[in-house]
Order: sequence, then structure tokens, then C-alpha cells
Amino acid sequence: MKKMNNIVLISAATMLGFAACKGPGQKGAPVIPPTPVNVIAATEAPAVYYDKYPATVVALNQVELRSQVSGFITGIFFKEGEIVQKGKVLYEIDRRKYEAAYLQAQANVASARASFERAKKDDDRYQRLADQDAVARQIVDNAKATLETSRSQLAAAEANLAAVRTDLDYSLIKAPFTGRIGISQVKLGAQVSPGSTLLNSISSENPIAVDFVVNENDIARFAALQGNAATGDSTFRLQLSNGTQYTHGGKILAIDRGVDNQTGTIRVRIEFNNPDDQLKDGMSCVLRVLNDQSGHRLLIPYKAITEQMGEYFVFVAGDSTATQKKVHLGPRIGDKIVIMDGIQPGEKVITEGFQRLRDGGKIQIGIPAAPQDAAAKK
Repeated sequence: MKKMNNIVLISAATMLGFAACKGPGQKGAPVIPPTPVNVIAATEAPAVYYDKYPATVVALNQVELRSQVSGFITGIFFKEGEIVQKGKVLYEIDRRKYEAAYLQAQANVASARASFERAKKDDDRYQRLADQDAVARQIVDNAKATLETSRSQLAAAEANLAAVRTDLDYSLIKAPFTGRIGISQVKLGAQVSPGSTLLNSISSENPIAVDFVVNENDIARFAALQGNAATGDSTFRLQLSNGTQYTHGGKILAIDRGVDNQTGTIRVRIEFNNPDDQLKDGMSCVLRVLNDQSGHRLLIPYKAITEQMGEYFVFVAGDSTATQKKVHLGPRIGDKIVIMDGIQPGEKVITEGFQRLRDGGKIQIGIPAAPQDAAAKK
């Protein structure tokens, strides 16, 4: 009997314990409060953006000046670094022996011409006598042979005179075109050899060109730009090595004849006006080519983008929940990014507070004031 009383007491204590655990003030599982967020509507706006290519400035005309005759430099007639006009005398090589050779060649021509004139008169005279049968035929033939010999000697003398005149002309080295000349590689009195001694370099400056390479897949795009008569100043822009933007626009001058089979690229040349001599041959720069997808595009702040495993997402706000959507990105423009697809204009993109969100998570639009701010307002 005593044992049964103990069992009843234990059961009652247990029931009282359970009753105590389920008091009237107890609640269910804790409720997670909504995440405060800020949003902005995705809007369409003009989006002008450029593809960037490393490029090099090149002169359209450039030549190394070398002597074609030997001798000593006896004159330098330019200021280094200045613009020289086509035909201006730049260097003089000792001309004395070339002038003497020219005078001798002139004398040889005069002598050969006199011999030719005498032989021609003799031929005419003997021909008239032969017509009257008053001279032997052999004398007539000899006169004709002498005439042809003197004719050949005159031609040889005139050819030698032309060659000597050419050497005399080569003793004065002139600018082949209008351009800027560099620093002289020789000084007065230096000896030069034909074709081997570099005297200087000269290059044209306005207009000037920029060379860059593109993938062979882009050939059709640049060929269309080359054939487009409406190509304007906004299509090609230059960014200089110091980060400044070149003010003048360019146009396609040429696309190279073939693709480099080692790299799969082709060279393209863009022509730019260079009135202020801002572009120099050999400069490095970045060529910006207007992207053909520029236009009205969907833009959102770049800070709204999250990346997961190489894919990009944004959180879109509903009435009280956030939905994660995958997007495909275009180029970045300042603090905004072009969205190619994934969301629609007008959708509210979460820009702040999404770091703690999950797809379908509860949200409260508007970041609440910090405690210290609330106290300050009181």
C-alpha cells in the first residue's frame, strides 16, 4: 500500500512539473525581425561606353636620313627639333670633288657633241657625193660608222653627266617632306659613308595615326566602321598615358592586309588631327572605341551587385520580402552598371542591407536611425 502511494506522489509531481513548464506567458519559436534595406528603382538612361585597346602613336610619314655619297659634313642648316619644309637643305657633304667631276663631265659631253656634229656633216657630205657616184662606197660606209660611233660616245658622255649631276645633288641632303626633324646624329666635320651612316630622322605630325590590334572576330565590326561615312568624332577617342583625354576624334585609315596567324589578331590604324603637336610618334595610349551596344540601357548602382561562383545577382524588393535574381552585366559607367538582362525597368533593387539577406527573406524598406541619432533627436 505504501509503495502505491509513492508512485501516485511521483506522478503528481511530474504533472506539476510539466504544468510549470507550460505557463500562461510562454511563446513559440522566436520570430526573426525583418531586415532593414534601402532600395532604388532600376531605370533606363543613355549609356555611352567604350571598348578599350592599348595603342601606339605612329607617324604617317617617317624616314631615316642617310647619305648616298661619301665625304665630310661641311654644313648643317637646321635647328634640331624644328619643323622643316619639303626641299629644305639639311646637310651638306664636301662638294668640291663632285663639282669638279661635274665640270669634267660637261666638258666630255661638249667634246662628244662636237665629234658627233663633225661626223654627221661628213656623213651628209659623202652621202651627197655617193648619190652622184663621185666617191667610193667604202668611204661612205666608214663615214656612217664614224657617225654611229660618235653618237654612242655622246650618249655615254650625257649618261655620265647625269650620274655625276646626281652625285652632286646627293651632296646636299634635303627634306623629303614637311615634318619635324630630330636630333642630329653627326656633327660638322664627321665623315659619312653611303647608306650606312645615319644622319637624322624626320617624321610628319599632322595628321598622325594610332595603331592597335583587334581580335580576328572583330574584323567585320571595324570594316563596317571604316565603310560608314557617318562615323563621327565620338567613335574613336584617345586617353593619353597621363590619364587626360585627347580632344580630337579619329577615323579609320586602314585595316592591315592579313591576320597574324600566331596571335589571331589584325592591326588597325586610326588617323587623328594633331594641330597642337600633342601626339608624338611612339607614345603609348589607350584607344577607346564606341561600343555598338551603347544607347538607352537599364542602369543600377554597382554596389547592388553580389557575386557568387562567377555569377552575378541582385536582390529585388517586393512588398515585404526580397527575391534574388541572376543578372548579366554590361560595362560599368562611373558608379553604375549596365544590366543586359535579368530584371525589368521599375523593379526596386536593394542597394543597402542585402548582405544579411537570403532569397525570400523578410525586409523593411528604409534603414532605421541609429540609437545615438534617435537620442540626439530627443
